[in-house]
Amino acid sequence: MMLRLACASLKARALTVAMTILAIALSVALFLGVEKVRTGAKASFADTISGTDLIVGARSGSVQLLLYSVFRIGNATNNMTWESYRDIAARPEVDWIVPISLGDSHRQFRVMGTSDAFFERYKYRANQGLMLKKGAIFDDLFDTVIGADVASTLNYDVGDPIVVAHGLASFIHHDDQPFRISGILEKTGTPVDRTVMVSLRAIEAIHVDWQSGAQVPGQNTPADKIRQMTLEPQAVTAALIGVNSRLQVFGLQRAINEYPAEPLLAILPGVALQELWQIVGIAETALIAVSGMVVVTALIGMMATIFSSLNERRREMAILRAMGARPRVILSLLVLEAALMAAIGAVIGLGLLYASLAIAQPLIDAAFGLWLPPQAPTFREAWVLLGVVAAGAIVSLVPALRAYRISLADGMMVRI
Repeated sequence: MMLRLACASLKARALTVAMTILAIALSVALFLGVEKVRTGAKASFADTISGTDLIVGARSGSVQLLLYSVFRIGNATNNMTWESYRDIAARPEVDWIVPISLGDSHRQFRVMGTSDAFFERYKYRANQGLMLKKGAIFDDLFDTVIGADVASTLNYDVGDPIVVAHGLASFIHHDDQPFRISGILEKTGTPVDRTVMVSLRAIEAIHVDWQSGAQVPGQNTPADKIRQMTLEPQAVTAALIGVNSRLQVFGLQRAINEYPAEPLLAILPGVALQELWQIVGIAETALIAVSGMVVVTALIGMMATIFSSLNERRREMAILRAMGARPRVILSLLVLEAALMAAIGAVIGLGLLYASLAIAQPLIDAAFGLWLPPQAPTFREAWVLLGVVAAGAIVSLVPALRAYRISLADGMMVRI
């Protein structure tokens, strides 16, 4: 009886009720959308590198090593010698190892020297591998493979030339040894998208005629002669390592950290990513707070709508009192109406969110590399919806108590 009466009352004020429900629906969709983006961003951040057991570099800090080896941010305090790299690679625990050499750049994008194994061994987002959008991996010494953001930002295509700058933000270029784009990678949403990748031998090749950060005057070795050289590197910036058994990770990490030939550091990527997220993840709190305020604003708007309708409904409440309804029944009726509006708005908001995800998810993934799968609602989302309904009922208590007092005072009297 009470539910039917509440539904009839809401239907009689259809336009006002519909606007209130729409406001609640949009605020719930925004709140849950921000929550999806927050959890998706955190998951994408944690999945920046996957399937790698250890990252090794010169001894510094774990976050610093992660930043320059994975995110291409900052610089290494020192390099790891090639002898140390080969010594670690020869250890029985090591299944595979991929070298990384950093230092040069191309129009503000980092240039990374590595081996062909990088394209096979680097994984992201739960062991998803790198895929070529067009072209091929290095066919020649002076070939380069570029990330999706490099290609789109600089409007590059396969076959275009690239001249590498010596160092970061440098005006000194390796004009004598230009590269050719041999391949462009698919969008990954990782720092690989903003990286220009060349072979380790190519890094050595462009520095054949260089000493102490500058080209030797009058020295210009022909490219054909450089191709015939061994071009073994003297040092690398870092290395990605996969072990034969996960049980060997900590033992190998300890052995590298205690390496006697030079001070090295081996880190677990997952642990370092969690440390880094604690630093950069404070923005998620701000996102939740802002979206939460949007929901609160919508609920306050609903309370104001109920308040504004009280004078129009005084005759209705007086008739209910004349028919024997007690003041607490009128109070309960208003609370029930508010709870129904909040519940309908919450369900519509949830539907809007998942409809938007189904349409926009491929676009978001392609544009930002942010994976937001339209999965079934989680328990957390269910609690949010229940919280919105409960909050709607609570905020309606203020106008409901006002109606309670009015119904006591008015009886059948109507003030004009």
